[in-house]
Amino acid sequence: MTSPRSRVFVTRRIFPEAEDLISDAAEMEVWPDESPPSPEMLREKIAGVDGVLTNIMDRVDAGLLQAAGRLKVVSQLGVGVDNVDVAEATQRGVLVGNTPGVLAKATADIGFALLMSAARRVGESERWLRGGNWRIQYHPMFWLGQDIHGSTLGIIGMGQIGLEMARRARGFDMRVLYYSRTRKPDVEAELSTEFVGLDRLLAESDFVSLHVPLTPETRHFIGEQELRQMKPSAILINVARGAVVDQTALYSALKDGLIRAAGIDVTDPEPIPTGDPLLTLDNLVVTPHIGSASMDARRETCLLAARNLVAGIEGRRLDACANPQIYNALGI
Repeated sequence: MTSPRSRVFVTRRIFPEAEDLISDAAEMEVWPDESPPSPEMLREKIAGVDGVLTNIMDRVDAGLLQAAGRLKVVSQLGVGVDNVDVAEATQRGVLVGNTPGVLAKATADIGFALLMSAARRVGESERWLRGGNWRIQYHPMFWLGQDIHGSTLGIIGMGQIGLEMARRARGFDMRVLYYSRTRKPDVEAELSTEFVGLDRLLAESDFVSLHVPLTPETRHFIGEQELRQMKPSAILINVARGAVVDQTALYSALKDGLIRAAGIDVTDPEPIPTGDPLLTLDNLVVTPHIGSASMDARRETCLLAARNLVAGIEGRRLDACANPQIYNALGI
C-alpha cells in the first residue's frame, strides 16, 4: 500500500515550471485569484496541508500556525520573512524557507532606477508633459535635477542588494559610504567603499539607499531626526520595507524641503491608500513593490521557493532557510 501524497497550498499563481516541480512531489492547490486569500481563507486552506508557499501579503502568525497541525514548512516567496512569526514556527518545528540571492540584482536595478528618476525628475517631468504643459522646447533653468555621476551614495545595509547597489554606483564614478551591522573588508577592497557611522553617512551622502530587513530594531529606522541630518539636496531611496521609514516624517521632510526628493518601491502599508498625502508630492517617485519583478529574477525566485517547499515536506534541508537551528531537532 502506497503512502498518501503530501498536500500543499500555494497562495498565488507562480511560474509553470515551479508549479510542475511542486505537483510532481505533492497534491497541490493554487489560489487562483489575483487578490490574496483572506486571513480566514488562508487559515482554512492550510489547516490540513504539509506545506504552504506564501508571499509578503500573507500573514503567517501564531494563530495560523496553531491551526495548521500538519504543517512542516512555510516557503516564503521573497527574502524578507517579517510577515511570518519565525519564532513560533521554530517552536513548533516548522521550517521557514526564503529566497535570498536570486533577486538581489533585479532589486538593485530598481533601486538605481528610482535613484536616477528622483534625481533627474523623470516622473515629475513626464506627468508635466502628459498634462500638456510643454510649451517651450528648451530653457536653461527648467527641470534642473541632481547630478548622479561623481556624487556620494550612502548605503545602509551592505547585504547582497546593498552590494549590487555599490557595484552600479561604481559605473557612475560615485563615492560609496556604507553603514552595516558588520564591516565588509572584501567589499571595501573590491569597490573602494568606506565603512562609516550612521551620522556621518547621513550628513555626507547625496543619496541614501536603504537595504535592511524589517525587524523591531529597524522599524522607523529613518525618522524625523535622521531626515534632518541629511543634506537639503539629498535623496532617499527605499527598496527594503516600507516600515523602515516613518512615512509621516518623510512626507513632512519632502513637503518642507528638508530633503530634495525620495524614490521608494515599498510603502507602509501596502498597498498604499489612494488618499495618502505622499501621493500628492511631485518630489516623490513611488513604484508598487516591483523590485524583483524581472522575468528571470521572478522565475528563479519561484523555482527556489518551490524547491524549499518540496524539501520541507520531504524532510530534507532547504536550499535557503530562515530558521536552520531546528535542523538538528528535526533530525535532518
